[in-house]
This record gives sequence, C-alpha cells and structure tokens, in this order.
Amino acid sequence: MSQTATRTSRIHVKPNESGFGAEITGLDLSQPLPPDALAELKQAWADHAVVWFPDQPLTHDQLEVFTLQIGPFGQDPFIAPMEGRPHILELRREPDEKARNFGAGWHSDWSFQEAPPAATILHSKIVPPVGGDTLYADCTRAYEALSPVMKRLLEGLVAIHSAALPYGTKGVFAQEKEARTMKIIVSEEAEKTCPHPLVRTHPVTGRKALFVSPVYTVGIEGMTQQESAALLGFIYKHVTSDEFVYRHRWQPDMLTMWDNRCTLHFADGGYDGHLRVMHRTTVAGDVPH
Repeated sequence: MSQTATRTSRIHVKPNESGFGAEITGLDLSQPLPPDALAELKQAWADHAVVWFPDQPLTHDQLEVFTLQIGPFGQDPFIAPMEGRPHILELRREPDEKARNFGAGWHSDWSFQEAPPAATILHSKIVPPVGGDTLYADCTRAYEALSPVMKRLLEGLVAIHSAALPYGTKGVFAQEKEARTMKIIVSEEAEKTCPHPLVRTHPVTGRKALFVSPVYTVGIEGMTQQESAALLGFIYKHVTSDEFVYRHRWQPDMLTMWDNRCTLHFADGGYDGHLRVMHRTTVAGDVPH
C-alpha cells in the first residue's frame, strides 16, 4: 500500500445523526494534504455542508495554505483584515467589550456579492469557557421539506441581497455606540444590491437549497415590500426551526469549514467577560444558479 493510501485510510468522518455536519479526524491540516485525502475531505464537506477538525493548531501561513487547497481566496469587504494578512480576518472580542458579538444574525456570508464565497473557514485560537457557539441551518433539507406547491411558487423567484442593513451608511454598525475591537468599514458600497435565485442548485451535489437570509436579503424581485416580507418571514422561520439547526460548540485549535451555498449561520453570544479570538478565511465561489 502506498504512503498516500495509508494516510487517507486514517480519515474518519463522524456525521451528526441528521447528516448535517460532521467531525473529521485523522488529518494533519498543518501539512499540505495528498490529493486523495483532499478529495475525500471535499466529498465529506459536500455531503455534510459543515465539517470540523479538532486539535489542529495552525500558524497563519498554514491556515492560508489549507484554505488555498480548498480554492482561491474570496473577497472580504467592510472588515479590516489582519496586518500583513489581507486574506485573514481576526474575529476578536475583548472581555470588557460591550458591543454585540460579531455575526449575531442569521446569514450566508457575503451573499450580496455577485459570486458569494463557497466556503468560510474559521479557526479557533482562544475559546471562552461559556457561550460563543455557532448555529448552522441546513437550507437544503429545509427546501426539501417544503410542499410541492410551495416549491413551485419559490422556484422562479429572485431575491435581492444587499449589505446595507449591517454595513451601510445608516446601517447597524454606523449607528453603533459601543467600542468594538474589530475594525468595521461602513460604506456606501454596502448599499448596492445584487439579485440571486431564491432557490439555488448546488454546483457539486446538484441538490436545491433556499438561498436567503435575514441579514442580507432585502426583498423579492417583482413583489411589494409587504408581500416579500410575508414570504421571507415564513422562509426564515421555517429554515431556522430546530429540525434544521445544528449548534456547534468550539474547542481551542478547532478548524470549522461550512458551505455558504446551502447553509445559514448565527454567532451566539453569552461570553461577556471572556476573551474570544478566531481567525477566518473565505474561499471564492460561483454565481448562484
């Protein structure tokens, strides 16, 4: 048996009962992965949408190298990156910080971009002893659970996405009064809009998923504000119901990667008085279809 085959045979994928989310062990992410191990990892990610790797202490260089094995870096607007690391965001919240924890709203990362990121990779450095979980919603199973009538209604609809609510000149961060460690860049650029299919087909699995989020979706093309608010309200409540949500508990040196094309996520708080430090990269995606 070749050395590569021996290494890949140690990969162990342990999915959640629902099939949404899986722990992967048996890999050392600090080293470039052999092709078949990488292929196995990508298949597990396609199958389970959220995958995590415990006990992976990584340097900035190693995090960047791992990210590039998944795909080219995505573009991260409106947040200043780490000094000298244009592709790494440090999600840092100090113990005495009063500002709301970053990411506290259901969303798919940067869905307002023409080609939103395929993956977000988050590596934990300092994990508080309480709180700080990340919740993930399975937009594929949520779509599949809809009635045939509702699926037909949603199939041809186009949702309008914008970063105005959080990052616009009159957005949440522009009005924030409390000091924040992370440097948020409020911009008129955030007020641009981008249309995407409300139901998108995953380019790898071919499965359909709902592609809207409370943070970035501002309406549905051709509908009145009242009509779109009613329909979107139903979708948000449906997709974030307990049966489609996985609560992820962090450990130090854990790397988690999720698929923005078929999931929403929400950063939970509950760790006031404790330091939390995470490093984040994104992988470029394609135009939704």
